[in-house]
Amino acid sequence: MAKLAHAHDLARHLVALGDDSLVLGQNLASWCGHAPTLELDLALTNISLDCIGLAQVYLQAAAEHLGVGDADRLAFRRDVLDFRNLLLVEQPNGDFGRTIARQLLYSQWHVLALERLARSPCEVLADVAPKAAKEAAYHLRFAQEWAQRLAGGTAESRARLEDGLAWCGRFVDELFLLDDHGAALVVAGVIDDPASLRPRFDQGIVDCLGDLARALDRSGAQIGGGRMGRHTEHLGRLLSDLQFLQRAYPERVW
Repeated sequence: MAKLAHAHDLARHLVALGDDSLVLGQNLASWCGHAPTLELDLALTNISLDCIGLAQVYLQAAAEHLGVGDADRLAFRRDVLDFRNLLLVEQPNGDFGRTIARQLLYSQWHVLALERLARSPCEVLADVAPKAAKEAAYHLRFAQEWAQRLAGGTAESRARLEDGLAWCGRFVDELFLLDDHGAALVVAGVIDDPASLRPRFDQGIVDCLGDLARALDRSGAQIGGGRMGRHTEHLGRLLSDLQFLQRAYPERVW
């Protein structure tokens, strides 16, 4: 990675990808012991662990190149403005309907993004993406099945999913935008322009939700900026839990 002309841009892109998985994993971990059923409790916890495991890989590779220690230092010792995750993943869990809406939108994008990353000339991305794609495919299937159950269940379950889609829909456009580091990698041919994924993403959501996909249209004005460090108030609250022990007892090893 260090030999690439855009090695620094690549490292920063790895940080962003790692932050996506870390923040989503931390959010999903909050369902442990609180999900509607034991089966869902285990499923959401396993998805959370998958996300955190992927974050470890991305952040470790980035940390080694940037010379900032290891993945733990990036995860636990950065301030909120230094995180580069998508705004979608930092949105609060809300009820089960909103959590499923968030997971559906993210996983639909993530599966497509990993498919492209697997073809990257960058060894790190090309090595990680095929392995992560298997987990992401399961996450997507889980979200699709539950979205369809909620949509076809009671009037209340459908309404809760619809409200979740409307909440999360404000952050969909950001999935297909790039910061300066990502844009440089597109020009260098290291990654593809995520905007090219939008048609397949939209079709996947329609295929899953049918007419309920229109709930995304009433989400209001689009919001972005996560890749540039501009976050909603929810990330700070999440990081206060994630980083508590490392902040309270710096450099302590258990």
